[in-house]
Amino acid sequence: MSRLLLLTLLLTTNSWAAMAHRVITLSPHATELAASAGLLPNIVAVSEASDFPPSVIDLPKVANYHGLNIEKIVALKPDLIIAWPNGNPQKEVLLLKKLGFHIVDSAPQTLAEIADNIDMLSHYSANPSVGRAAAAEFRLALTRLKQQYHTQRPVRYYFQVSAKPSIAMSDHDWPSDIFRFCGGKNIFADAPNAYPQVNIEQVALKAPEVIFTNTPSFANDWQALNAQIPALAKGQVWSLNSDWLTRATVRSLEAVKQVCQFLSIAREKH
Repeated sequence: MSRLLLLTLLLTTNSWAAMAHRVITLSPHATELAASAGLLPNIVAVSEASDFPPSVIDLPKVANYHGLNIEKIVALKPDLIIAWPNGNPQKEVLLLKKLGFHIVDSAPQTLAEIADNIDMLSHYSANPSVGRAAAAEFRLALTRLKQQYHTQRPVRYYFQVSAKPSIAMSDHDWPSDIFRFCGGKNIFADAPNAYPQVNIEQVALKAPEVIFTNTPSFANDWQALNAQIPALAKGQVWSLNSDWLTRATVRSLEAVKQVCQFLSIAREKH
């Protein structure tokens, strides 16, 4: 998002945004971003997978993988709904708009957009300075990490999103920016869709130096190819914290630290 576009968005938002007293978030990352923006006391319902901050666990659940509970949302009378355009059924979101509910989208695709989202949501808080401070702190932390890692050589990596089927990640969607930030070079960067299905032979042919996975049994499953894949031969298979990695939130900084550290180890092993 360009600085001019962001400024326009913020100025526009500032002109019509009013404090939100009853907030509903429709994804885990939206819940966390709303909390960072100072809206935690105003959240009245969340998605089923929302579990952070811990205080939201016992809140009513109005969204899951299958869709939205429209009746429950209407009954809760929110004055702000934070939707996830990449994950919520758009027909149901459109219905809520037609019913007159105020909806904003949250779908950060880069680390920079996390801070932008917090800034935007802070305009709905009774104390916008909370969100502005959180966004500024996030940007400062990114700057410091960039200074630490930006001069290091690129490292070829493979991120296994799921094992069965074996799903990879292109450079078209979150969380690819985390790996890119740390100097990772995605072996499936140019795949035609965001999360392509791949096979072992394709991975072996691209010879990744590091493999990131959420599957503890990965090394055993692929043991026969140890000699063909540098990452396996050198023991460079790392498991990442899924919540830190897959949710575009302030906690993504922890994922950045994890990924950058593991890529640095791979550089030393080279």
